[in-house]
Amino acid sequence: MDEAFSVPRLGAANVGETLLCEQLMREVKGLDDESIACACMLAGFDSAFRAGVAAYRPVEGIDPNTATIENTKAMVELALKFFREYGPVIMSGLTFKGGYTPTVGSGEGDFLTADTLWDFKVSVKPPTKEHTLQILMYWRMGLHSVHPEYEAVRRLGFFNPRLGAIYTLPVDRIPADVIEVVEAEVIGY
Repeated sequence: MDEAFSVPRLGAANVGETLLCEQLMREVKGLDDESIACACMLAGFDSAFRAGVAAYRPVEGIDPNTATIENTKAMVELALKFFREYGPVIMSGLTFKGGYTPTVGSGEGDFLTADTLWDFKVSVKPPTKEHTLQILMYWRMGLHSVHPEYEAVRRLGFFNPRLGAIYTLPVDRIPADVIEVVEAEVIGY
């Protein structure tokens, strides 16, 4: 539970709402409606960490309707199935210490399994070229980082629980000249 809500906890600390965050976390016990409503409220703290305090809106105003709760249940169930089939997760909340540059000084990925770097995308559309660039950057930054786990990556993947879709690309199919341009011109190696 703590890992699932690590980013909301950081965001809550940024806006002085640690006690509310902890209270909401205690209410998340499963896939019942109240647990999902509390989890939706907790997700509201993400913006205070990822986009800064100015982006935060009080989570007390988050009141998911029945459709949102049912859709969330379905996505959680698909995610659990995904992890059973493609797991186990080796690392999550991925960082790239040693791989950041003056051009790209932050960023974090979702998770690694034995040979795949994964990103969750919850959208009504398939991954975009921006998403693909992002995960390619994460892989290359991971290889430049202090984390040896990235050496085992053989595929980049997206999981979209909203669509129930999985997309993967073997890294050996990525042209070397594309990798060179991304490393030199985008990341700044």
